[in-house]
Amino acid sequence: MVSPQPSLLSAPPAHPLIAPSVIAGDFANAAQDAADALAAGADLLHLDVMDGHFVPNLTLGPDYCRCLRRALPGAYLDVHLMVADPARFIPPFAAAGANHISFHLEAVEPEAIEPLIAKIRSLGVAAGLVINPPTAAESLLPFVHLPDLVLIMSVNPGFSGQAFIPSALDKARLIRPRLRPHQRLQVDGGVSPANARLVREAGFDVLVAGSALMSRPSAERPSIVASLKGLGRVR
Repeated sequence: MVSPQPSLLSAPPAHPLIAPSVIAGDFANAAQDAADALAAGADLLHLDVMDGHFVPNLTLGPDYCRCLRRALPGAYLDVHLMVADPARFIPPFAAAGANHISFHLEAVEPEAIEPLIAKIRSLGVAAGLVINPPTAAESLLPFVHLPDLVLIMSVNPGFSGQAFIPSALDKARLIRPRLRPHQRLQVDGGVSPANARLVREAGFDVLVAGSALMSRPSAERPSIVASLKGLGRVR
């Protein structure tokens, strides 16, 4: 398992970190597309893994992660498991070079959450815990001290290009004060320059950017990343 940037999520960032979602990019030119997003100022790459059971879509597997690691050895790979059996997927993604693996609270029994986080860390990988839009933020509270990152979904998972669900902002306001300085709060779904200020102000410090970034031409991406970080406007 390769961990080229182990501290990327461990210290409070000066500006929100931007994580391009690779499933919204060009699969026929995946490595170059991801490299281009990083060159535009993005900080890490977000890999959405769907099993066709937990969500109604089927996407990336460990081999994709392995190939992306080989092509981009210095990239921080943030794997988001939208799967019914995360325990089955954690070892192969860790072996494939993931730096961080998140799984859904809704996919496991409550008593399995802490052991799964411990399992992820035992493989040299940072751990995240995720909730979907219908899940109350209060469901996270007994576990919020455990992961390195909490991910609040701002769309119903399964497909890119959906509209942002504003209730994610209220969830962030509840969760953010309960996190320690080294814990990150991530948002995934419908994030764009149009709502990024509200997202940042709610307390999110890792922003997954899908269609708003990865569907745009290379020349436009630097200004989009800057806008998402609050450093400038999209021209």
